Amino acid sequence: MASNPILIPILGDQLTRTIPSLRGRTKDDSVILMMEVWDEATYVKHHKQKIALIFSAMRHFAAELRDAGWCVDYVKLTDDENSGSFTGEVARAIERHSPSEVRVVEASEWRVQQALEEWPDKFACPVEILPDDRFLCTHAEFEDWAKDRKSLTMEFFYREMRKKTGLLMDGDGKPKCGEWNLDKQNREPPKGEMDAPRRPKFEPDNITREVLDLVTDKFGDHFGDIEPFEWPVTREEAEEAADAFFAERIENFGPYQDAMVHGSDDLYHSMLSPNINCGLLDPLELCQRAEKAYEDGRAPLNSVEGFIRQIIGWREYIRGFYWHFMPGLESSNKLNAQRALPEFFWTGETDMRCLSDCIRSTKENAHAHHIQRLMVLGNFCLLAGINPRDVQDWYLAVYADAYDWVEMPNVVGMILYADGGNLATKPYAASGNYINKMSDYCKECSYSVSKKTGEGACPFNPLYWHFMDRHRDRLSSNHRIGRIYSTWDRMGDEKQGEYLASAEKFLDSLEPARKGWARKEQLD
Repeated sequence: MASNPILIPILGDQLTRTIPSLRGRTKDDSVILMMEVWDEATYVKHHKQKIALIFSAMRHFAAELRDAGWCVDYVKLTDDENSGSFTGEVARAIERHSPSEVRVVEASEWRVQQALEEWPDKFACPVEILPDDRFLCTHAEFEDWAKDRKSLTMEFFYREMRKKTGLLMDGDGKPKCGEWNLDKQNREPPKGEMDAPRRPKFEPDNITREVLDLVTDKFGDHFGDIEPFEWPVTREEAEEAADAFFAERIENFGPYQDAMVHGSDDLYHSMLSPNINCGLLDPLELCQRAEKAYEDGRAPLNSVEGFIRQIIGWREYIRGFYWHFMPGLESSNKLNAQRALPEFFWTGETDMRCLSDCIRSTKENAHAHHIQRLMVLGNFCLLAGINPRDVQDWYLAVYADAYDWVEMPNVVGMILYADGGNLATKPYAASGNYINKMSDYCKECSYSVSKKTGEGACPFNPLYWHFMDRHRDRLSSNHRIGRIYSTWDRMGDEKQGEYLASAEKFLDSLEPARKGWARKEQLD
């Protein structure tokens, strides 16, 4: 190794062999620095499986790099001199290796990027911060797209990404089969037992087992079950999981992507987002594989288009939206929601069967699929007026695929309408009827979805109208939901009073979560 090597820090969501900081470097002139730091593990009290997944994936990635001949300086969480922060560990590594420069890829999260941008002033050697080209749309490209637009509608952004990649495009620049978006074909309710093929689950090896013991010891008071731990933690395992999805589940992924079945946590979902977001899987490669499945006649267009839209449409859009509105997005609260997150979001102890099952899946797997997150958990938070910062902390803490850049816009904009409509064209508010249509949750629930008010009524029913009533001044002019107020007005004072009284009685019964569940500063 050179006497003054290039120091290359690789963060926990940059586990990609083709990461820009490694390109053009040789194994003789570089030292790769990887760091398990307390700040990242505890700034919110992340789900035990989330910490285990990232640390295990990091350790396996480091081992693969060493096997390939790279010099890897790996700092474990329990190392005696661990400073607890990225900046502190880079400073210590500079002392150890006397590098000629530090070469790092930009961070995915705003707060981490702010730390990286201070490095040139903190360190004596030069620091080069490279763009993360694992995303299709650069920050500059998104800003150029967003410039002068009255609304940042994802659908139009998605079309630009289709044109850029050529995915599902005909040679004349038009979408295959003449349609850009086949979402209307992807809203089938569950049918029968929904016996989807079992997704691959992976037995922990010695590296992962050591990490599980570490997490149990150091993060025992964090939310979530640590066992069974079955996530892929290497690129090879992640590719095996992707193989199984494209071979066995993509055919029905589209039609049933919004369906919810009690006790069935995976259904036809890919379950690949944790591995995409930490860098083990290439999102564009996955989209190309989906397109190939369509071309080979192994998957229908609606399933393939839906899968591709989630990645090059929604994922890319969310990332661009996050950086466009940061800082400030994290404190958005246009609906002035102030209620504390209920305790049952951490315990799962509620008689609402839909919420209980979604929280159970979250606790056991560090995962719930997107409709569970949006239309059950998120819908409840919207209707009940839960403070956006509480909801952000919860989503960030409990899901294995959650990082600020993807969690925050989804919660603030899509789920809570807290940004006032910059992301969503309407609040995604729904009564119990939607959940009953798209799931089997209501069949054995303690509450009756057909009962609108009073004792035993599904709480979503009165909460829906309570939400609409208290935000009438803001929402009545919204062209997508404004006509709902005509229905409300036709009910008359007595019926309206029953809805509002039922909602208020339920809201008064909610026990707020105790301190210390989520954010680090609450622990002191």
